[in-house]
Amino acid sequence: MKDAFGLPQSLLVLGGTSEIALATARRLIARRTRTVWLAGRPSPALEQAAASLRALGADTRTVAFDALDPDSHEAALGKIFAEGDIDLVLLAFGVMGDQARDERDPAAAVRVAQTNYTGAVSAGLLAARALQNQGHGSLVVLSSVAGERARRADFIYGSSKAGLDAFAQGLGDALHGTGVHVMVVRPGFVRTRMTAGLPEAPLATTPEAVATAVELGLRRRSETVWVPGALRLVMSAVRHLPRGLLRRLPL
Repeated sequence: MKDAFGLPQSLLVLGGTSEIALATARRLIARRTRTVWLAGRPSPALEQAAASLRALGADTRTVAFDALDPDSHEAALGKIFAEGDIDLVLLAFGVMGDQARDERDPAAAVRVAQTNYTGAVSAGLLAARALQNQGHGSLVVLSSVAGERARRADFIYGSSKAGLDAFAQGLGDALHGTGVHVMVVRPGFVRTRMTAGLPEAPLATTPEAVATAVELGLRRRSETVWVPGALRLVMSAVRHLPRGLLRRLPL
């Protein structure tokens, strides 16, 4: 069960090799979390991630999970929740894709959309139902500021995150009053393997900073968290820019 400050004793990470998710897990283990499930495609990286959390004192287990295989999601999540209550589900999987390549290859673009949106809808609904059945818990969804406004540079990725963000907000409204808390996290540019080699955007942040913001959001039972917080004002302005002007800006 969560403590008086809203921090979980048990954690399920969907996307078990995500650097942001692992930074969050480390932070929560340092506070109170004792049981961690890492769900992801079986790989040495997944096992290494689990071993690193075990070294911190958490009982950490892995389970096979593939965002692109929604038909397998119910069995995977059912296996985990059958072992006991989960206080926090962190939905952290996603791919950025390659905008130039994906525009030339619609199948690659569809893969981005299916991973970031379709897979998340499937896993998110199943996790929400399981949390609701146990009567408590939080679902934290890693979205992105890229979903706030479509940009020429990454509209395929951004549109998938826009769909995810809208879905998560609506799911939070649907679960209001049930004992299940949904929190959407909107980071800006995060320095990770996924963004390595890309031009760094203003207000760039780190996985550790996102983890800190997630902890604070859980304590406050926030519904939306921006990382860093200044992005809320920046994106409010960007959201209302005329399209002609937005096209000319180096965003």
